[in-house]
Amino acid sequence: MLPYFSSWNPTLPPTGSDHTALSIILSTPLLKPPPRGLNWKLTDWDHISPLLTDLTLAAPHALPTPNSLDLWFDDSLAKITHLITSNTPTKRPSSYSKPWWTPGLTQLRGIYYHTTPLMRKNQSLPAVARTARNKYFKAIQTAKRVHWSQFLANVQSQSVWDARKIAAGRAPDRFPTLENASSPTEINNTLLQHFFPPRPSPSPLILPAFKDVPPVSPAEVPSALRKSSSTSAPGPSGIPYSICKQVQKANELLLPALFTPLLTNGYHPLGMKKANGIVLDKPGKPDYRAPASFRIIVLLATVSKILERLSALPLASAARSLGLLHTNQCGSLAGLGCFDAIATLTHEVGKLQAAAFKV
Repeated sequence: MLPYFSSWNPTLPPTGSDHTALSIILSTPLLKPPPRGLNWKLTDWDHISPLLTDLTLAAPHALPTPNSLDLWFDDSLAKITHLITSNTPTKRPSSYSKPWWTPGLTQLRGIYYHTTPLMRKNQSLPAVARTARNKYFKAIQTAKRVHWSQFLANVQSQSVWDARKIAAGRAPDRFPTLENASSPTEINNTLLQHFFPPRPSPSPLILPAFKDVPPVSPAEVPSALRKSSSTSAPGPSGIPYSICKQVQKANELLLPALFTPLLTNGYHPLGMKKANGIVLDKPGKPDYRAPASFRIIVLLATVSKILERLSALPLASAARSLGLLHTNQCGSLAGLGCFDAIATLTHEVGKLQAAAFKV
């Protein structure tokens, strides 16, 4: 009943008991199922790739305003996404889907369903029906065990945490019960005002052009996409990084033409600022009636994250070439990682030990 909870009110008349009567209001459950997602594994790239190759984006206005650049970006992005989504089938999720099911279980289930009614009609011996039942359910347990063993045998570095989550189970979600918020809408507004307070930011009438910013080259986009996981949860658009990588392969000039006007004018469109927020409770909090006891995971659109990487790569390169970073800085730098940090730490400790310093 928790998903249908709307509000409660303790203003009912007293009942003569030491308990207070509450009036609980439940919202009407959704009669329509949630919209189906797109099955990106079945995207018809044989039909989409020639269309993407021939697709060209119109240039924005020579002196763009924030409004005109927003309209241009939304229209250009819609042209790309429409080609992809219109040639991608929807998923057919089912709560009865069983990855461990085998054709042998289908045969055993048929035998079990056939012998059970016959036994009830005294047309079959109870021992035969009991044997069919035991064989069917033992085969199910065996299939589950074999499927789990195969899953663990094929676990890779990207899926090892998925195996741990499945083995440990999932804790029940905690529904936020915030003060002065008695409905889902009020809870949503309270969390938004706490985590994302409004900030007035007047925009200029005409966006300045940064002439020193070079256009995005076709070689920069693959560099930004290389470290993007294809299994990362997408934002409101629902388009994962794997689709962006396929678009880049089909037409290497398409995404640079989409991002270059944004960088040269120093503007982040409003369409990229929309995100999906997932509210998670912080473990170990004594009281969960305050917004600070929760945290929000923000899922931005993949195009927004790509633009962020395209902006960060030149900045990191310039900071490194100008000597603005510490010599032992290893994080967020290409070619350096955990092994370099360990080697640096080992070298510094060994140097201090050789000089008879206390480490």
